[in-house]
Amino acid sequence: MSFSVFSYESLVHAVSGAAGSVTAMTVFFPLDTARLRLQVDENRKARSTPAILAEIVKEEGLLAPYRGWFPVICSLCCSNFVYFYCFHSLKATWLRGQQSLPTTDLLIGIAAGIVNVLVTTPLWVVNTRLKLQGSNFRNTDIRPTNYAGIQDAFGQIIRNEGVGALWNGTFPSLLLVLNPAIQFMIYEGLKRQLRRGVPRELSSAEIFVIGAVAKAVATTVTYPLQTIQSLLRFGQFGESTDKSKVLSSLRTIKCVLVNRVRKYGVLGLFKGLEAKLLQTVLTAALMLLLYEKIASCTFRVMGLSNKNFKKR
Repeated sequence: MSFSVFSYESLVHAVSGAAGSVTAMTVFFPLDTARLRLQVDENRKARSTPAILAEIVKEEGLLAPYRGWFPVICSLCCSNFVYFYCFHSLKATWLRGQQSLPTTDLLIGIAAGIVNVLVTTPLWVVNTRLKLQGSNFRNTDIRPTNYAGIQDAFGQIIRNEGVGALWNGTFPSLLLVLNPAIQFMIYEGLKRQLRRGVPRELSSAEIFVIGAVAKAVATTVTYPLQTIQSLLRFGQFGESTDKSKVLSSLRTIKCVLVNRVRKYGVLGLFKGLEAKLLQTVLTAALMLLLYEKIASCTFRVMGLSNKNFKKR
């Protein structure tokens, strides 16, 4: 098997990951709506996820929990395709058939995450704006927006805020590459433990459980940065014009952190965590289950299943 970056195996993993993530996110999309609303709308009291969703439906209509579904799905599809492709191509090139270690999975996950962030951040900025457009906010300081769609949102952001605004929140996003890196480190490690050196296909229940555990740990550890990321993408805090982008980003993050903690205390950084855990754990578990099954089926049809298990 060739370990080239441009390989059939990496493409199978990328397509499987993208397909699995799109399906899983569609199923649990309302939970993400509740999480994002709690993060951005600072004057909305944190309550149970069902109560938030019921309130959104009552005030904004039955389809409100699915507002912004299409741009999110487009962004997620592109993001997961890039991440899975980079992760598995780098892993194949690095390991060359040898068994991976947790530290290796972590480093490869970080590298794949950096590439993913730099390529797909503009898509996530636009989908955050579209997802929150038309929402009834308790926070009266939030500026209303009027975007006709993805293309119009790109155009308006560039005209009104400059091209750089499409990369708002990039620095915390780069820090957040730890989230999928930690997730895949734990997930791959648990898979190796369950197999105990014997190449076999895990059951659906096993994949779902270890996927949920891995994502729950990664999400809890990195959630404060995810809150800051959401606020920056929504444009609540303008990017500094400081000549040093790194210093500018650090000062902006510090400003958001201090402001959030002063208003709500340390727990304010975890506002919406219940909805996020519920959404992200279920979505990640279902996504990984679908990803494994699609990839396994494809490799089996092509007669590559044994190679695939040994490689991973």
